[in-house]
Amino acid sequence: MNLPVAPPAFDATTGPGQHRHAHRGADIGAGCGLVFLELIALAVIFGLWFLSGFNLDPGKTVTTDSLWNYLAAAGGVGVLAIVAAAIAARAGAAVTVVIQAIMAALICVIVFGGAAAQSHQDRLCRDIPSAADCKGSH
Repeated sequence: MNLPVAPPAFDATTGPGQHRHAHRGADIGAGCGLVFLELIALAVIFGLWFLSGFNLDPGKTVTTDSLWNYLAAAGGVGVLAIVAAAIAARAGAAVTVVIQAIMAALICVIVFGGAAAQSHQDRLCRDIPSAADCKGSH
């Protein structure tokens, strides 16, 4: 026996489709998980940059690599944060959207700050090649 299906008692949607919202627990979990993975990626990227200037030989002078490639990699993590925020917005995961927007802004500050520092260092090495931390000076 097939019974008729009643329409919903109250539908507050104001458009052709219904609004979807992610479950709050899953939303918070996804946001925290993404931040954790992004922080690990940034730690690996800048850890590799730090290790590029690390040497245990006391007789050898080593300078760190240029930051440009590492900043590009960090910018890639920022782009992934923006994409994750867009996907979360589409899924109705408000907490994840906010967390990913904050991470994208933080990564943007890191990238632009690092670019300014590296640009200053490049200018210094161009003007005074014998300055400290210039590759051709030692």
